[in-house]
Amino acid sequence: MGKTKPPESAWPAPPPASVEARREALYLVLAQVPEGKVVSYGELAQLAGLGRAARWVGRTLSQLPNGTTLPWHRVIAAGGRLSLAAGSPSGAEQRARLRAEGISILNERVDMRRHGWRPMEHSS
Repeated sequence: MGKTKPPESAWPAPPPASVEARREALYLVLAQVPEGKVVSYGELAQLAGLGRAARWVGRTLSQLPNGTTLPWHRVIAAGGRLSLAAGSPSGAEQRARLRAEGISILNERVDMRRHGWRPMEHSS
């Protein structure tokens, strides 16, 4: 009956309209993931204002050009699971890069409590 509406800033931003705008939003957030931290596909989609677009994020990252400077290796599946096959070249590269950044991998998983990126904790 007397429900109050949350402030406008509490509502998620509408998703960017064009594929180019969606991709740019994704890349802007991905570029901010710091060394030694990881983020899930779904979390990255949410942070980029793309809603529940985890699969789209995965597809888009799989199409990055060779030699990209974006930290694609810091994006993992829900629950800290590594989704790139361990025997594949990209899977081996991801694991090597994560370990080089001090991220421990146990049973094909990363401890999200320890290594998960929480950008809101670092903002003022």
